Parts: sequence; structure tokens; C-alpha cells
Amino acid sequence: MKTSYLFLAEGFEEIEALTIIDMLRRAGMAIKTVSITSQKEVKGAHNITVLADMLFEPNRITDIDWLILPGGMPGTKHLGEFKLLKTLLKEHYKNNGKIAAICAAPSILGDMGLLNGRKATCYPGFESHLQNGDCTGNPVEISGNITTGKGPGVAPEFALAIIKQALGDETAKKVAKEMLLVD
Repeated sequence: MKTSYLFLAEGFEEIEALTIIDMLRRAGMAIKTVSITSQKEVKGAHNITVLADMLFEPNRITDIDWLILPGGMPGTKHLGEFKLLKTLLKEHYKNNGKIAAICAAPSILGDMGLLNGRKATCYPGFESHLQNGDCTGNPVEISGNITTGKGPGVAPEFALAIIKQALGDETAKKVAKEMLLVD
């Protein structure tokens, strides 16, 4: 089974990161959290510290299913400044690999030119970063191999979009029902 990786930087949006991790694991997906700092302990935007599964080491990020970027500030800024992550994102994108970003994090993909000609969404105020992309303002957008989400309030819907693409509609419905997101 391939592994999905969610990247954590100081100041990440906790509800986005933890909701995605929780829901993907409920669905049975293999997902690891990766600290881009020098420590496994990463403090979020609201002072919640999370223990990442691993530190960022490019040779340990293998057999990739999804690369996932939570938003939050200054977490998004830190992710966007981390050159090794950007190199990984470019390579994965070039190989038509799946990438997901929520809240402010789609701005990283936009600044890298990965949203050119694609529909995308982001946290209000970051639209200018979605260069040459079509910013819809919808809660979640799936455009080819890129999935974007608007912000913290849509974290469950965003996670379900990833699950649906990875494991199918039935698994996504099952997770949503078990979490009482639908009847």
C-alpha cells in the first residue's frame, strides 16, 4: 500500500491537519505526518503541539500516494519556504501524483505554477497567489491530480474528497456515516 504524507511546519492549522489525518486513517489509508522542522514536536497556530511520525528526509518519503499541505499561518509560509518540500512537490506533480492543499496552502501550489489552468479554492485573501488558476471560492475543488480546500470549516469535506479519490465513493460514504456527517 502506498503512503500519504502530511507536512507540518510551525504554525500549521491544527483542525485541518488533525481532521485529515484522523479521517484518512479511519478509511484505512496509510498516512504519515512529516515535520519540516528539526524536531518531531511541531507547534500549531493555536499552540497545540503535535508529535510528527517522522522528520523530513527525502529518501524516507517513498512509494507516495498523496502529498498533503495543511494551511494556517505562519505554517503555510514556512512550508512555502522549505526548498526540499517544493522539490518533492514538483517531482510528484510532474509524475501526475496526487497533491492536496487546504486553506492558505494552495497559495504554495499557485506560487509554484502548479495551478495553471486548473480550478482551485483557498482561504479568502490568498486568491492572488493562485496565479493563472481559476479560483472558484467553492469549499473543495478537484482539478486533475490537485485537490484544494477553502479552510478549517471544510476540513471533513476536504478529507472525504481525498478518501473518495483514493478508495472510492463507498469508503468515503462509510467514513462520513460513521462520523455522523451524513444520515
